[in-house]
Amino acid sequence: MRRGMIIFLVFNLVLLGFILNSVFTLITLLFEDCTADAIRPYDIPAPSSELTDQRPKLIPKIIHQTWRNETIPEKWSEAQQSCIKIHPDYEYKLWTDEKSREFIATEYSWFLETFDNYPYPIMRADAIRYFVLAHFGGIYVDMDDGCNRRLDPLLSYSAWVRKTKPTGISNDAMGSAPQHPFFLQVIESLQSYNRNWRVPYITVMYSTGPLFLSVIWKEYIRWGTSEEGRVRILMPDEYIKKPWSFFTYHKGSSWHNEDAQAIFWMGQHWILLTVSGVILAALLYIIGFTVARKSHISFPPQFFVNLYRRDGYTALKKKDDEEKTLEV
Repeated sequence: MRRGMIIFLVFNLVLLGFILNSVFTLITLLFEDCTADAIRPYDIPAPSSELTDQRPKLIPKIIHQTWRNETIPEKWSEAQQSCIKIHPDYEYKLWTDEKSREFIATEYSWFLETFDNYPYPIMRADAIRYFVLAHFGGIYVDMDDGCNRRLDPLLSYSAWVRKTKPTGISNDAMGSAPQHPFFLQVIESLQSYNRNWRVPYITVMYSTGPLFLSVIWKEYIRWGTSEEGRVRILMPDEYIKKPWSFFTYHKGSSWHNEDAQAIFWMGQHWILLTVSGVILAALLYIIGFTVARKSHISFPPQFFVNLYRRDGYTALKKKDDEEKTLEV
């Protein structure tokens, strides 16, 4: 019984270690405040400051946006035009569904099957923004984001994304120099994260959306990066709702379905849910262990004992039996 209990405990420790390793990045993401790589207000020259022209320009003057075709919905027309009018010297690229697929087929044919087989259109819209930033460089802006001021100060960072709530980063406004190592890692990770989680919102978020991007970002910065490979974080006040913010928000229809409402609630109460989950798991474990002991169910189950025997347990037991026979 003592040897069996040791095997049981070791098995559970290994299982617990495997689970923790699988969700380690997600756990650390819950406590990420992005301050280490934040773009601070004092780092950004004022809109009319001459300092902007003196800063290096690492990101090319390109604005990327995506939509299914060339006809932009009226609700987003003002937002789109605000970015175009404020930046007459920037190249503007609108990636329609047709152009996006043609680009992937021509430049990244290895990804075309995955791109075509995404179950939701928003997943292709997510993916194409990563590819064009990695390929051309520039700044990607969602259709429901307008420009409040010129984006020139953001060209001085080799890559940047924005902080989102409750944690992590978002993919609705991003900038990158061509071939930046972070966005190269992002596009290389898309296929391995392409899974159907049965719930549309989770499938999108964790396969191509902000949660996917946040996880890749955490893995990217885990062991540190060079200054050239650094990804800077645009904080909420610099992103939106302040007079000095770079962007404005224009409300429109969302791709979120009804399943997203439950996920949003879970996100707002993640601490309560995490603690409750740990307590529930501990109670179930104690109850199961107690019931098994009272029912005289052997620990560990025979299946795991058999596995252990392959590594020498049978030989040890045979030796014990022989010694007992000699004693008799």
